[in-house]
Amino acid sequence: MKKNLLTAVLMTIATTILLGIIYPLLVTGLAQVIFPRQANGELIVVNGKLVGSHLIGQSFSGPEYFHSRPSNAGNGYDPMNSNGSQLGPTNHQLIDRIKSDVAALQAEHPGTPVPIDLVTSSASGLDPDITPAAAEYQLSRVAKQRGLSEERVREIVREHTADRQFGFLGESRVNVLELNLALNQISQKASR
Repeated sequence: MKKNLLTAVLMTIATTILLGIIYPLLVTGLAQVIFPRQANGELIVVNGKLVGSHLIGQSFSGPEYFHSRPSNAGNGYDPMNSNGSQLGPTNHQLIDRIKSDVAALQAEHPGTPVPIDLVTSSASGLDPDITPAAAEYQLSRVAKQRGLSEERVREIVREHTADRQFGFLGESRVNVLELNLALNQISQKASR
């Protein structure tokens, strides 16, 4: 009995040290060496100031910005409170919110169908990307507000559109933060 108990205690200590300390340190160290940008959250720094992450969405509300998907993560895009809406497709609260959002967006483009990702949140509530269709839907408003031609803004959207991963996984997408930062850079250059 004592021998079995001692073996169990020693195995618990050994596996805790091996799998709870050594393995995580080894994987973290390898990630820092092989993929340092990804291991550190793909942070985006502009002029020495941290402005966000390539992986986590942000809320943009000004008319001169492309807007992200709605978020249900805490107060919006809170990585510590990642969450979808938890409302089913037949829930009247969700249906009413989506109808309200569609009506507000259709005021911009009457009669034009609203891309679904502009009125629905992702499962995590942290999605940093929108579809190219959602970017196209917002394009004329952003171009007008920034005093740029629609074709120039469309070109910038194309430059920031990522294709499917490996050519077949997922869908084409536009990172909203990177797109808005590129537009800010162009606007700053134009104002000089």
